[in-house]
Amino acid sequence: MSRRAAAGRPEATSHADIESAAFVLFAERGFEGTTLDHIASAVGVTRRTLFRYYASKNDIPWGQFDRTLEDFRGLLEAQPAELPLAHAIGRGVVAFNDFPPDAVPSHAVRMRLILETPALQAHSSLKYAEWRGVVATYAAARLGQDPDDLRPVLLGHAALGIALSSYESWLRSGEDDAASLLTTLRQAVAAMAEVFGRDAEPPAPTRGVRGDRRR
Repeated sequence: MSRRAAAGRPEATSHADIESAAFVLFAERGFEGTTLDHIASAVGVTRRTLFRYYASKNDIPWGQFDRTLEDFRGLLEAQPAELPLAHAIGRGVVAFNDFPPDAVPSHAVRMRLILETPALQAHSSLKYAEWRGVVATYAAARLGQDPDDLRPVLLGHAALGIALSSYESWLRSGEDDAASLLTTLRQAVAAMAEVFGRDAEPPAPTRGVRGDRRR
């Protein structure tokens, strides 16, 4: 039976309905072979209704990304003020990626699509920039700096690199359980905390070692 709304009545659906239908189609047809019309038909709504929930097909794999970013901000801000900054960011990243095992679609399926679909990479770069911005804003507040200053920006890029490299390692391992992902993330953020927890200034460049080359 079609789930299309009866004539004259407003169509009703949810983000979860759309994502569930879309991921089934992505598995069957491939991401590029799936159109918004296919998804709308599977859900039983019109394209116009889909656009009330997602601005484009590329946004569907990311779920309710704006809401998850708000959650991420909350996780970072909840870290103890006395915790070193790099450790606080690391804990926030691990907590942010602690997903329920019964998520639909599974987190492994979602992340494999996002990371391994060439057609999504340009769009994903915009999402990554927003994610890094959350880290940079938090770091800037802790450091008394501007989010565009070098250290907050660097920490944002480092945190994203830690997350992406952990996901790539996790997906390559073939283990799709949440526990193994969190173990990989904890190992990665420990390495980040070890590096960025150091306050030593880089050594000043040595001058004159190679001689005056202006002759």
